[in-house]
Amino acid sequence: MIFSIGLLIVIFFLAFKASPVEKQEHANVHGAGQIGLMAALALFGVDYFTSYFYATGEMLHALHPYGLEHFGYLTAGAISIANISFGALYMYSLGIFNEGGGSYTASMRYLKPGLSLIVAVVLIQDYVLTIVVSSLGGGDQLLSVLNLYGRYWWLHFLIGAVLAGITYWLTIRGRGESARVVFTLLGVFVLLTIVMVVGLLIANGRGVAAVPMTEPLEAAPSFWQALYHMLTASMKGMVALTGLEAMSNGIQFVIHEDAGIVKWGKKRFPKLKGLWEFYSGKAGIGRFVQTSFLFYGGLTTFMLTAFAIRFNVFDGTLGRTLVGNLAFIGFDQIPGGIILFWAYQVLAVLLLAAASMTAMQDLQATAWRDVAIGEIPELVVYRNLQGTFTRSVTAGFIIAVGLMLLVRGRTSVAIPYYGVGVFMPITVMAFAIRKHILATETGPKRTRGARLAGTVGVLAAAVFVGQIAGKWTEGGWVVLISFSILILAANALLLSPIGKRDPQTIHRIVREKARIQGSMASIVEWQSLKMQEYRYELLVALGRFWELFGIHRPRQLDVPAPAGDYDHALHVDHPEAPSLLEQYLDNHHKPPKLGGAPKQTVPSFPEAK
Repeated sequence: MIFSIGLLIVIFFLAFKASPVEKQEHANVHGAGQIGLMAALALFGVDYFTSYFYATGEMLHALHPYGLEHFGYLTAGAISIANISFGALYMYSLGIFNEGGGSYTASMRYLKPGLSLIVAVVLIQDYVLTIVVSSLGGGDQLLSVLNLYGRYWWLHFLIGAVLAGITYWLTIRGRGESARVVFTLLGVFVLLTIVMVVGLLIANGRGVAAVPMTEPLEAAPSFWQALYHMLTASMKGMVALTGLEAMSNGIQFVIHEDAGIVKWGKKRFPKLKGLWEFYSGKAGIGRFVQTSFLFYGGLTTFMLTAFAIRFNVFDGTLGRTLVGNLAFIGFDQIPGGIILFWAYQVLAVLLLAAASMTAMQDLQATAWRDVAIGEIPELVVYRNLQGTFTRSVTAGFIIAVGLMLLVRGRTSVAIPYYGVGVFMPITVMAFAIRKHILATETGPKRTRGARLAGTVGVLAAAVFVGQIAGKWTEGGWVVLISFSILILAANALLLSPIGKRDPQTIHRIVREKARIQGSMASIVEWQSLKMQEYRYELLVALGRFWELFGIHRPRQLDVPAPAGDYDHALHVDHPEAPSLLEQYLDNHHKPPKLGGAPKQTVPSFPEAK
């Protein structure tokens, strides 16, 4: 036991020493610290990295009851191909949309505002469901320690709600997740996982027996039924790719300088100029983060699948999760391993809670933008002195707890709805990139690039549909209803008086209430004007529709201010240029009318100046 405690202390010390420390000169850009590579890896990767604790368990849980777990290698291969495809897409997109906005900005620029509206709504749903899945997943790991996993639904719900409440309380007080704390936890996780794998290899070499089968298997499936279960397994294991979109959205908060490894590479290996240029600047830091997504999911899924099949342990076996069972076997081979097992399970709870906190930060970052475009009432935008949009976080927390109760604390039931929010934006991003390539490239590069982007878009759309089909019998059909309701409700809110935004209102929301400046503010202002153009087109189309039935609109519609060209609005050539909304503000200097500008009166005594 002394050995395990000493090992745990050394692991924690190494992880803490490697964690990033924010420099004073990088503090507070747009209300968030400007971060480097290590901090970005922690903040934007924690949700994806923590999928390790539930994704493979969900995948094999779809195969094991039918005796198909040996096909887990095929489904893990499918997940790996998807991860590489989607990761490469977003790495390329950072070179184009390097001021933030993700698929929302991409679809607004190259596709249709209506698609951007759908993406905006789906991202809100995605972040709320991230809170649900992460909090419930943390509860699952905690109950694994007590051998109570899957026994009492109310315990799963209660622990999940408490974890969400803790992260909500920390967020609402302006104490969002610290990059140093999250990185330290991730460092401990990586090192302990290596120790666990070593223990599992020792257990295999010692010939530790597999856990006896306790639950009866279902009837042997037919060929087509087996294919369906494999589809279901692939869809369940392909989750937590939100880090791709989160990195693309949050790139404006990354410091615009080369990472340390790039500086070192440029000096030592100057011949690899193309590689270092690809990973240079803030876009390069984002690409480093997304590079980890290419391989992490596939490698960890294959590893967990192999050991789960070898020792015959899955979610629910012996009252533990799949990872909980493997941790118990692996750490049991090490002196005092029970200490490491407990630490690993508690670590899982903390990391999953940190992923939930990240979702709350993403939720408030997205909500103010949705207010600006007219999708959410303006009263939602309230930013406290700590920089937190408290009302959007509060609403998200309440909805998340309600959903936890609705799914009765079962993580597996919430995952397919979570998957919809992940892959819809990826699909939109792929087809927007295709349009960009067609518009900017020539020759063979144009043809190959468009085909590749289109193929990734079709793959993402297939996964989007597969997430629904794979869970159809377990309530996946509800996604179609909820998704349709969200789209209709989003358009209805935009058409209502709530959705009307004039330039003065947009400027007030973005610059004064949200306190956003720079390129990100310009992007959102342009998006808001584009969305008002879309709103006007919808209102005109509705008026013409009702005219077919003899119903005429009694008054003329106000024509919205033109959004103009994206590059002009963003001031690519002149970043110091003022907001494109300046020309519409009340305090803008208008040209003098007949008789000249009115005379200005000033106080004649110093005290009034």
